[in-house]
Amino acid sequence: MSNTQLPFKGYAVTNPKAWSDFDVIEFQPKNFKDTDVEIAITHCGVCGSDVHTITSGWGEGEIPPLIVGHEIVGKATKVGSAVKGIKVGDRVGVGAQIGSCLECEACHTDNEQYCPKGIDTYNAEYPDGVKTMGGYSTAIRAHERFVFPIPDAIESKHAASMLCAGLTVYSPLVRNGCGPGKKVGIVGIGGLGHYAIMFAKALGAEVYAFTHSDSKIDDIKKMGADHVIFAKPLAQKLHLIVSTRDVADDMPLVDYLSMLWVQGHMIQVGLPDKPFPPIPGMAFTSNGSLFGGSKIGSKKEALAMLKLAAEKGVKPWIEEMPMSKAGEAVERLKKNDVRYRFVLTQDLM
Repeated sequence: MSNTQLPFKGYAVTNPKAWSDFDVIEFQPKNFKDTDVEIAITHCGVCGSDVHTITSGWGEGEIPPLIVGHEIVGKATKVGSAVKGIKVGDRVGVGAQIGSCLECEACHTDNEQYCPKGIDTYNAEYPDGVKTMGGYSTAIRAHERFVFPIPDAIESKHAASMLCAGLTVYSPLVRNGCGPGKKVGIVGIGGLGHYAIMFAKALGAEVYAFTHSDSKIDDIKKMGADHVIFAKPLAQKLHLIVSTRDVADDMPLVDYLSMLWVQGHMIQVGLPDKPFPPIPGMAFTSNGSLFGGSKIGSKKEALAMLKLAAEKGVKPWIEEMPMSKAGEAVERLKKNDVRYRFVLTQDLM
């Protein structure tokens, strides 16, 4: 255990009506326990969830002041006596979840992301009432279950967005059989979708990328997709579709379902502000297709994802910005004025 004293301050939304204006505030961190790791943050990705939250896209839920950010990488500066596999000085990361009950069936079966008492990395509360604050900040504390060692082969700037965006697509890929001999479709080639292409390819699948934009064809091919499809129907062709797109009213969900092979799955990981378009019951009967969702991933999956990325050289397409430019980053993400992922670098220490 180190006695290093970290400042806990960050860039916070203090007025929901001015959601891209961030003020530097000090905050109370999690009360440290023997199972905790304290981390000096060096990098934090900018996630679509950050924008949905601070703009109230998912409903009026945030209570200012609020520091968002849940794609966090840094160095462990303090390690509890009960923590295993992490020591002071290690590079580690934290994703979109920072706590759970650790006692339920979900927690005991490597499904802690589905724990009914799960705690989000920001905009939530610990059982003792301390509010969770995210990674647009200097430091964070987390239970070891939600702290992931970063392999030496992965740079911190590349690891950051893997811890939410990467894991959000990796988990449904592996849980739905992505691998050699499988044909996998990816819808929405952006911040999540580019990860979906790269991880599906790294897992050995034949990858079909759906796009409406000619401008993305060259990028999609560079990411490793085997086929670029302009929403052309592929009757019963695909074993799995992962959609990262924020579903719009005109999204052809029925057409996508028809492209699935018998008992194929379509997994929606993009979380729109609006409800899904209506899907008639008959859309599922011609091929026995299934439509479902997925939520981030477990620590077991996170470690496997990072190992795969290190072995296969998976690197996200990123644009780096100083953390003080977080307001600009979220504004650009809201306008879709970004190619793939923003990563904020620390400038408050």
